[in-house]
Amino acid sequence: MPHTTLLEWQGREYDHNPRSADWYWALGIIAVAGTIAAILFGDYLLAVLVIVAAIALALHAAKYPPLHRFRLTEKGLLIGEELHPFERMTSFSVLEDIEGKLPSIISIKTESWLWPHLVIPLEGVDVDAVYTYFLQHVDEGEHPHTFTDLVATWLGF
Repeated sequence: MPHTTLLEWQGREYDHNPRSADWYWALGIIAVAGTIAAILFGDYLLAVLVIVAAIALALHAAKYPPLHRFRLTEKGLLIGEELHPFERMTSFSVLEDIEGKLPSIISIKTESWLWPHLVIPLEGVDVDAVYTYFLQHVDEGEHPHTFTDLVATWLGF
C-alpha cells in the first residue's frame, strides 16, 4: 500500500566512534575477570552471560551504523519500509542541542513492545515542520534520558 510522503530524510541511529585496541583489551580483561569471579562463586550462567555480553558489545562497537531512510506520511512514520502509525504513538518530544553541535532528534514513545522508544535524528529536514506535523497527531510529552541512554552515552554509543 503506497503512502504519500510529506517529508523525507536520511540519518544514522548513532555516530560511529571507532574504538582503539586498548578499548577492546580493557573490555576483554573486564570480561575475563567477571567470568572468573562468576565461576569462583559457582554462578556458571552468569559466567556465560558475561562472555556473551562482552562479545555482543565488541561486535556492536565495531559495526558502522547503517543509513536509515525516514519518511513522514499521513499515516505515521516510515523507517525503511516499516510503518510506525500515529495511533500506536503515545507521546513525542523534539530534543535540540543547546550549543547547536549535535543534530536535533525526535523521541517517540509507542505502544509497541518491540519498539517502545524510537529516537530519530532530524538531520537534513525542517525540524519545525516535523514538530508541527507530529503535534497535530500525537501528544507532546517530556522524555527525560533513561538510565540506558546514559550508560550508552558513557560507553560511547
